[in-house]
Parts: sequence; structure tokens; C-alpha cells
Amino acid sequence: MLLKPNSSQKLLLPRTKQVKNIERRFFMGRALSFGALSMLAGCNVADDSKAQSILDAMSRWNDGVQEAIFGATNQLATTYTEADITDPFPFNAYYSEDKAPDVKEEGYKLELTGLVDKKAPWTLAALRALPQQSQITRHICVEGWSVIGKWAGVSFADFLHMVGADTKAKYVAFKCADDYYTTLDMASALHPQTILALTFRDQVLPRKYGFPMKLRIPIKLGFKNPKHIMSIEVTNEDRGGYWEDQGYNWFSGT
Repeated sequence: MLLKPNSSQKLLLPRTKQVKNIERRFFMGRALSFGALSMLAGCNVADDSKAQSILDAMSRWNDGVQEAIFGATNQLATTYTEADITDPFPFNAYYSEDKAPDVKEEGYKLELTGLVDKKAPWTLAALRALPQQSQITRHICVEGWSVIGKWAGVSFADFLHMVGADTKAKYVAFKCADDYYTTLDMASALHPQTILALTFRDQVLPRKYGFPMKLRIPIKLGFKNPKHIMSIEVTNEDRGGYWEDQGYNWFSGT
């Protein structure tokens, strides 16, 4: 049976507090932009290394601010109804749809590495036999658009506890069947809405949406939701990410 989050849990904060939080986030965003420009104002833009080091420092500071604002694990993303689902749901990747990895179910095993007690690989059949959690949530792209979809799969927090992962470690890193990879902070990995998604709209996850599984984490921007997952590592080392290593913000909370 699929367990659906209570859709009445859309807002956990009083309206006045939400408004204050929105105002604070707007102010913080303006302050970040002003601070970065101020720091760069006295910098020779031709000095790429100096400018880059300042921007890197600001990005790290921005990550810390985002984590402070968005990092609380008791804040749930808004859930929706079947009528709200975006149809058709778009394909999105840095390659065309026909280039999506064609992973075969036969022989597939999810590899576990790092700070995990039980490192035995998992088949899809074994993962499907675990309790499943369903959600209808919004996927928000860093490009500025968003869509609503329905996913179901294994609670990632339950899975990490089941395999004896060290949940005091800092990060969970993912490698995928293409050359994609990303790293997630542990607090976000343990969020109650983070799942290893095995289905989309009650059907086996299609190839174009990430078969054999994707991480569905609605409190993060879309590129922090890796698809075609092949291995998971629990670690204290930041493994970076495909887009993060090209300058995208690391924390990327919504």
C-alpha cells in the first residue's frame, strides 16, 4: 500500500511568521547581491583568480545562509492533488531524451559504500518489497520553471537507518548511470519527504524520468534530485556535483 503524506500539512507556520520569513529571505537575497558587488567593486575584473576566489567565498557563505533558512527537517514542502499534476510532465536533462541511460532491471543492483554497516547491494525487487511512500509535489528547476508530479518509493531516512548508515556523517553522495553525480547534506537526506522514487504516476519509473530510481527531494531544486542512481555513499567528504562543480549553488534549497 502506498502511504500518502497528509495534504493538509501544506503550511506549518502561522501566516504572520511566513510573511516575515519571506521578507527576511528577500532581504537576505538583496544583501547577498550587494555584498558580492561591493567586494568585487575594488577588484580588477581582469584578475580572474582574485574575482573567482571572492565569488567562491560568497557562494560558500550563501550555502550557509540557505542551510540556516531551509535546513530545518520539520518543514514540509507543499503537497498537491491528482488534479494538479502537470501533464505532460517534461523531460529535463543536459542531453536529449534519446540519450537517457537505458539501464536494464535484470542484473541491476544499488551499490552502497562509505560509512554504512550493511553494504550488501539492493535489487529493485528488494526495494519494492519495502514500505512505499507516495507524494504529489512540485519540481522546481534552477532555470525558473516548475511542474507538479507524483512519485512513490522508499523513505530515504528509513532506508539509511535500515542499512546502518552513520546519520551523523555530513553528506550522502550519488553516482548515476550517466556521468551525473551530486552530494546532499545529511539533514536533507533525512527529511521526511525525501524518497528513493521507484514509480511515477503509479507506474514503474520511466527511463526518461530516471529508471531504475531517482532521489525525489521536494525541498531542493531539481538538479539536486539525481536520476538513474547506481550507487550511494555516506561520507564526511563533499563529493561535489555535476552542476555544483560548474558553479551552481551547492545547497540549493527551495
